[in-house]
Amino acid sequence: MTTPPHPGAPRRAFSPRMRNQGDPISAAPADEPHVPVSAPTLLRQGRSVWIWLWFVLGLAALATTGFFVTTYGAAGPAIASLLAFLPFAGVVMCLMWLDRWEPEPRAMLVFATGWGAFVAIILTLAVGMFVQTALPATATLAGFGSIVQAPIVEEVLKCAGILVVLAMGKRALDGALDGIVYGGLIGAGFAFVENIKYFVEALLGGGVGDLTTAFFLRAVLSPFAHIMFTAACGFAVGLAVRRGKNVLLPWLLGLLVAIVLHAIWNGSARFAGFFLPYLLVQIPLFAVSVVAVVRIRVEELRLRRERLDEYVRAGWFTPQEADILSTRAGRKAGLAWAATLPGDRRRIMKRFIHDGARLAWARQRALTGRDPLASVDERTLLRRMLITRSELLAPVGV
Repeated sequence: MTTPPHPGAPRRAFSPRMRNQGDPISAAPADEPHVPVSAPTLLRQGRSVWIWLWFVLGLAALATTGFFVTTYGAAGPAIASLLAFLPFAGVVMCLMWLDRWEPEPRAMLVFATGWGAFVAIILTLAVGMFVQTALPATATLAGFGSIVQAPIVEEVLKCAGILVVLAMGKRALDGALDGIVYGGLIGAGFAFVENIKYFVEALLGGGVGDLTTAFFLRAVLSPFAHIMFTAACGFAVGLAVRRGKNVLLPWLLGLLVAIVLHAIWNGSARFAGFFLPYLLVQIPLFAVSVVAVVRIRVEELRLRRERLDEYVRAGWFTPQEADILSTRAGRKAGLAWAATLPGDRRRIMKRFIHDGARLAWARQRALTGRDPLASVDERTLLRRMLITRSELLAPVGV
């Protein structure tokens, strides 16, 4: 494969502490190795949703649907759902764009979204009903529900989903960007159903006019609020995972950040109106989040290149192939080259790039000592990439 020379690794911000050296990478064979006919599959353990949790998710979905139908009827929530889907689809597309070069298991992504949309929502509603019944005096306290109760209860329940995802997907959640994607999807699911509630209440309480206002404020101006709150916790957990550290303290710190950001947003909106806090809080917070995500992406690409260079030195990949697997310019050049091959082989190249990212993270897990089966993933991914390379270079008709 011919690509531009490596542009140079980005400046290193920090490096994870290595607990061991992992299994040594064997030298690539001098002759072209035998390539198996079918690609081996990765271990499902650590990459799949526990079956019983699908039943939990289903029960939560039924309970949430039952709440809306019994409280508001069927027509109002149906209309509100269509409107709430618009911002939901937009933010999910943004998160999937971040995840495009190392896609997470689809079932894990669906589960994360469902946790926010159903489990976190129905438990939030249950806690709210309990507080109103057991502590009725809190209803008279100015701002208690929106500034204290909502941020604490909602963020605890949403961020708990990140720990559940990590417990199931210890080989899927590899770094800070993965944590942001999973946390963001949990927040997106929660915001989707919460928007249904706000929209149907606006429609039933004030008609189309109030519904239009609610849609503009929540769907147009602030669709990323819940996503940013929970993604902050996901970032903290993902960073700890990447560095091979215990996640409990980072999770607590990320949870605290999510609660504080949520409380500031709700409090400023309550006492200063919507637009001033939007200008002073929401827009700067969104800008900082975008810059942080870009910086995280650069850092993780640097780390990916560092890990893949170990395979370059062992002869498994050329420096040009490592460029394709770990740099934006290399990916662009690799995909453009694959498009010129017979039959347009960009789909095959994307598979090569995806497995290259997974290989780098498997090596990282081996080096940090947090995955005793990381070497199994390394061998499997190397075999898969040999097959993909042979498909890319195969002559017409083979």
